[in-house]
Amino acid sequence: MAETYIVKSKVADYIRGKNMMMSSDAYDALNEQVESLMKHAIDRCNGGGRKTVKPFDF
Repeated sequence: MAETYIVKSKVADYIRGKNMMMSSDAYDALNEQVESLMKHAIDRCNGGGRKTVKPFDF
């Protein structure tokens, strides 16, 4: 994984706020999911002939 798209401290705060814990390798999995969502949205946007990603692309 080359790029990080999540803020680990914000994720940790959210998870802890739900009285849960998150393993260190779960951050990588979450980051991969975010990257996948962004790629999907970009593909939809390109398919629609647009340059602006919109909420419905996700």
